[in-house]
Amino acid sequence: MPKPAYVIEETLLRKNLQLIKEVAAESGAEIILAFKAFANWKTFPIFREYVEHTTASSPYEARLAFEKFGTKAHAYSPAYEDNTFDTFLECCDYITFNSLSQYERFLPRVKTCGNKISLGVRINPEYSEIETDLYNPCAPGTRFGIEAADMPEKLPENITGFHVHNHCENDSYAFERSLQHVEAKFSKWFDQISWINFGGGHLMTRKDYDTAHLVKTLRTFRQKYPHLKIIMEPGSAFAWQTGYLRAYVVDIVKNKGVKTAILNVSFTCHMPDCLEMPYFPAVRNAQHFDEIPENLSLYIYRIGGNSCLSGDFMSYWGFKKPLQVGDEIIFEDMIHYTTVKTNMFNGIDHPDLVLKNSDGTEKLLRRYEFEDYLKRMN
Repeated sequence: MPKPAYVIEETLLRKNLQLIKEVAAESGAEIILAFKAFANWKTFPIFREYVEHTTASSPYEARLAFEKFGTKAHAYSPAYEDNTFDTFLECCDYITFNSLSQYERFLPRVKTCGNKISLGVRINPEYSEIETDLYNPCAPGTRFGIEAADMPEKLPENITGFHVHNHCENDSYAFERSLQHVEAKFSKWFDQISWINFGGGHLMTRKDYDTAHLVKTLRTFRQKYPHLKIIMEPGSAFAWQTGYLRAYVVDIVKNKGVKTAILNVSFTCHMPDCLEMPYFPAVRNAQHFDEIPENLSLYIYRIGGNSCLSGDFMSYWGFKKPLQVGDEIIFEDMIHYTTVKTNMFNGIDHPDLVLKNSDGTEKLLRRYEFEDYLKRMN
């Protein structure tokens, strides 16, 4: 039976990258890649044709930017650590602090680099249209950012930028509304900074996203504050609907009237957001149902993963013909926030990483072996 694989489609990836490049050019903003959603470094030569920089939230991501993407990163971390902060100093040219206490703690070490690194602080606009609390960085009691009431009248020494992140796959109108809150609470400090980073969650490659409105909103902001460099760092937008997870039916089991097709992939290992959110992925040539439907001319299966977690399954799907062992199952849009969050629970094999070239041929980027699992426990 073939191994499962995450398949990145070059044609679709380039389509997204071209749109993002055009939005950046028309709006005057710099749009950079956030590794938290996509970090497949063997595709970076394609990305470098369209974008120049990336954002990192950990020492490993910072090194990935510097060593594999080829440029220094914009860094933000909820809390930097003494023993790894030198990695950020070496690999980043922007460093954003989550709190003033972190800024004060690490400023002396930043000064040893001269004026090579631009410093910022994360601000909390106390406004977000994210509906799921798990992903809402502005929920009451959040650990992210500084509220306006806690900011000093004069910004601390060497602080030249603000970072704000309060979106998750939102549209341009949500950004326009949140921008009003950012201005209302923090514009009095704008004359003390030179850049503002509006973070991620701007899903500008989604079909119904109004990119013209986004450009207009950014241009209007730049007209009001022409001295501010605008940065945006979406993650999902880059890899949105650029590929799929290809899996195969291993067995079909029945219990209490429920048929479950067990695949050689796992939701908890390979599609964790499906259980965390949860959201239901689209399965090619299948129809999703919350419950087993009645009087429907489809063959209904629950789809289960191959781990021993009891909850490693999702809902019901209807197929036009009965499933058989060896049948291929395609989970659409499984490139963003997948490989960066996978694990090897149960020692389950990781799917291959594959690039489907523009000419339709496939290139194997990575195959995982027993040694990969072994090294995790070494």
